[in-house]
Amino acid sequence: MSVSRRSFSGLLVAGIVFPGTLWAQQDPVLEATRSTLFGSSSEFESGMVYLRQRGNKDVVPALLTAMRYARRRDDQIAEVMEALTGQSHGTDWFEWMLWQERNRQIVPHPSFIPFKREVLLGIDQNFDVFLKPEYLQRDKMKIRLEEIAWGGVTKDGIPSLDNPDLLSASKADYLKGDDLVFGISINGDARAYPLRIMGWHEMFNEVIGGVPVALAYCTLCGSGILFETHVAGRRKPFVFGSSGFLYRSNKLMFDRASNTLWNQYTGRPVVGPLADSGITLKQRPVVITTWDSWKTSHPTTKVLSLKTGHRRNYGSGVVYRDYFASSELMFPALVDQTRHRQKDYVFTIRQFGAARAWPLQEFAKTPVINDAIADKPLLLIGNPKNRSVRAYERARHTFRTVDSGLQDQAGNTWKVTEEALAGPNGEQLPRVAGHISYWFAWDNYMGDAASVYEN
Repeated sequence: MSVSRRSFSGLLVAGIVFPGTLWAQQDPVLEATRSTLFGSSSEFESGMVYLRQRGNKDVVPALLTAMRYARRRDDQIAEVMEALTGQSHGTDWFEWMLWQERNRQIVPHPSFIPFKREVLLGIDQNFDVFLKPEYLQRDKMKIRLEEIAWGGVTKDGIPSLDNPDLLSASKADYLKGDDLVFGISINGDARAYPLRIMGWHEMFNEVIGGVPVALAYCTLCGSGILFETHVAGRRKPFVFGSSGFLYRSNKLMFDRASNTLWNQYTGRPVVGPLADSGITLKQRPVVITTWDSWKTSHPTTKVLSLKTGHRRNYGSGVVYRDYFASSELMFPALVDQTRHRQKDYVFTIRQFGAARAWPLQEFAKTPVINDAIADKPLLLIGNPKNRSVRAYERARHTFRTVDSGLQDQAGNTWKVTEEALAGPNGEQLPRVAGHISYWFAWDNYMGDAASVYEN
């Protein structure tokens, strides 16, 4: 089955009731936009006439927010938006959001902040910790408020796993050999986190090999990124959860100490007390591979237990089944599909002051790619069937695969480990952190600032 982006948007708002908040009715623009959700029929009609006659596009972000939830009034809201913009997207919220992303020059009217707060707090009052008015000023945010979308769940509605129960490999009889897992090894401490479980939780906070880390898994953009959570200058490691909000079809996570919203894809704070901190979380290597492959190469690995403390269907291929099988996005994000389809997988690295992506299907031609990023020579070893890629620095070497394994240009055999490539005479070439992603997320977030490998 495929996922319909428009029908999904309708499902999100079914049964939601927005209790009106008592605002001082001083601003006619705010009165008019509030009438879309909270006004009587006559107030709504008057409000739409006023906004149309006023003739300024700065109310479109508020009207677009209202259109998603107004149901029976969405046709009339769309008519006003079309009159103001000259566009013809009807009641298609998805297409209007893409139009809004393209038109970054439009600055929302100041009343947009209290209106969007009222709408979102009508869904979950707990959102207030993220949406303090002082955090939402345009010059304080690193992303656009008008592009923050509700993802269909409340704060912590997708619960993180914090120091979860683990099993030995021999006791993980619930796993099938071809189940995909996030494989992590730090200082010899090997762990496996099945995607069939992580898809329901999208975040864990753990200490692995003595290093505090969090795996931030955005199911919508296909990326599981492992971050170190201890930051220099801070006494305690960050502990992260899922906010319930999205930005261009990417989850906004939050830290539990300050309730700052963070961009999952970049590891940077974007809204809240830490938005101007300059923090970028350090990435650690993680690989997606099959359970059979991981436990064979890491027989002492620990693996996530089904006893998570939550009731979910953790069966193989259950979570996000329709979305993963579909070529469509569930939420809007602009993407250039001239070279790659929006949900093609790429392996991505943001290191050494540069960013580069390798299409996963390139590894169907050859399991090893000798390449470079910012003049740093790299070796990438991939298996598209397992969705697996590992990257290493390669220094002066050029590698190929032979029957005996990995061989350099001099005919020396190297051993591949999670931490490094191990060569003759004790030479070690370190692993480089990267992660798998859907193309749309890479293209949308990195765009012209990144390069893409093409063979």
